Amino acid sequence: MFQKAKNIDTAFRQVRLFSVTIIVCVVGLAGFVTYKSYHLADNIQSHIYVLANGKAIEAFASDRKENIPVEARDHVRTFHQWFFTLAPDEKAIQTNITRALYLADGSAKSIYESLKENNYYTGIITGNVSQEVTVDSVSLNLDVAPYSFRCWATQRITRPSAITMRSLVTEGFLRSITRSDNNPHGFLIEKWRILDNHDLKTEKR
Repeated sequence: MFQKAKNIDTAFRQVRLFSVTIIVCVVGLAGFVTYKSYHLADNIQSHIYVLANGKAIEAFASDRKENIPVEARDHVRTFHQWFFTLAPDEKAIQTNITRALYLADGSAKSIYESLKENNYYTGIITGNVSQEVTVDSVSLNLDVAPYSFRCWATQRITRPSAITMRSLVTEGFLRSITRSDNNPHGFLIEKWRILDNHDLKTEKR
């Protein structure tokens, strides 16, 4: 009888040990799964997918301070491309200029109005002239806000009889503003002026 009781007690201890082991394993597994789930969720939140030209491109979320040089240069580049890329089409010119003026203050509008008064855009339309700009480099001074910049670019002016390459150097300041659909970088170009714009070479077509 005592042997049976001993066997029952041993079996009970074994069952209890097995049960405790199972419980500990289940709790450990649940904790591990919970930790990995939070880690995975946090990792997913740090990724951004941007749809461009029908393709999903992965981007990474980061502090804006890390992106200021990249965004500032792209803002300056985008402004110059919209302001100086022109076609012999009034609507196309107006569309590009309107986009460009969202990125700058009244200094850019003053230059636009001056060119307009001098029939610059009329000459492009009537002369079937197309103009493209390539931004070669942009230097920034990020030590003091608003940030000063200087832009070096090359203009390609295509006329029916010739192609002219021109040097373009401009400078101004970048002030941080609220982002919008018309100004996704959140910068505004101020005190913009053209320092140099001379012909480099002309080739007959």
